[in-house]
Amino acid sequence: MSLLFLPFVTQGLIMGVDEYLHHKRGLGQWERVGHPLDTLTVLIPLSIIAYNNYSESILFIYIGLAVLSCLFITKDEFIHAKECSPFENWLHSILFVLHPMIFLCSGLIWKQDPSNKFLYFQATFVAIFMAYQIFRWSIPWKQMIR
Repeated sequence: MSLLFLPFVTQGLIMGVDEYLHHKRGLGQWERVGHPLDTLTVLIPLSIIAYNNYSESILFIYIGLAVLSCLFITKDEFIHAKECSPFENWLHSILFVLHPMIFLCSGLIWKQDPSNKFLYFQATFVAIFMAYQIFRWSIPWKQMIR
């Protein structure tokens, strides 16, 4: 069961490096809006399983939302192809591989142990990260400092 947590740790580390690269290059309007929306598509299915006992009907909803999230996150690749360094694009490819793995591992944890506090923690962490993204990228900090 402990191997099920490995993709979360890996994703968290890579997201940290990716966020550093965002600070370094800056984000355009499309990404400033799009990245929190990406995070929202992760938060919704994770919240559903964090707050519900396992059932097949909820499982189908979860799978559907997870698939939609996996497709939704690809929307920025046309922008990334122009804006990002090869290294950042490589990081994105790893994140694309980890994205469905996060949903698979979350689903397995949920089925094996619906009361596992990790699911609640993960949903809470994703919500905090989304709030950070909105706060960090939606406020014109440079204009406020002047």
